[in-house]
Amino acid sequence: MPPLSVHLIDGTYELYRQFYGRLRFEKNGPAPLGAVAGVLHSILEMMEKGATHVGVGTDHVIESFRNALWPDYKTGEGIEPALRKQFAPLEHALDAMGVTVWPMVELEADDALASAAHLAAADESVGQVCIWTPDKDLAQCVQGSRVVQVLRKANTILDAAGVRAKYGVDPERIPDFLALVGDTADGYPGIEGIGRVGAARLIAKHGALEDFPPDVLGGNREQALLFKKLATLRRDARLFDNVDELRWRGPTDAFAAMAEKIGDPKLFERCCKAAAR
Repeated sequence: MPPLSVHLIDGTYELYRQFYGRLRFEKNGPAPLGAVAGVLHSILEMMEKGATHVGVGTDHVIESFRNALWPDYKTGEGIEPALRKQFAPLEHALDAMGVTVWPMVELEADDALASAAHLAAADESVGQVCIWTPDKDLAQCVQGSRVVQVLRKANTILDAAGVRAKYGVDPERIPDFLALVGDTADGYPGIEGIGRVGAARLIAKHGALEDFPPDVLGGNREQALLFKKLATLRRDARLFDNVDELRWRGPTDAFAAMAEKIGDPKLFERCCKAAAR
């Protein structure tokens, strides 16, 4: 039996991508569940191209345990209501389509992807794990060419060498790198005066932040370690016991009605054809 390929998808990012990508074409305003339909079509396209084992992580709520660590960490404030109203319907639609979905509450969708990648990579039947998201923090999960990050928009796949070329550090040092340079998407600023090149040089010289000589970061040391904690993804979520739980076996009986509710009945037809293959 050939080795399995496991595909892990950032559902929240995909929902944002579909929502804002469609705004240019929806002249009468966004369709109530148009972004949900877009995500489902994009996942079905993956199935049509041969994907068999798929899992989707979503932010059921935006806030997580990290908000208690840093008051300016990202929240749900400012999300357009038309987009926010599609969060839960996406989870229901994926479930009806027969796709494994992990709605995260205490943790984030990124933690779900990191945990799923860790579990899948430990399975000897898995040849490669593909993490579909452009989020910088997921680069820490890359392992050689066995666990890779897929940047759909850039049409790029990052293996360990690709991560080093892009960021100047090894995958396992991504949390240290982000702690120093910050991550505006997640709401923490990094350490003032340290840019990408400087951060990569410091890490190449000293390794992990914990091993930096005291005088390197000075009074910023504790804050840098806090930012590293924010940037470090959790890998301990027990999302599945066997990778075969991620195998897509086609839509459930509820999917026809769900496609109608979404306003895209062709989804059901496309889904059935993909399952028949």
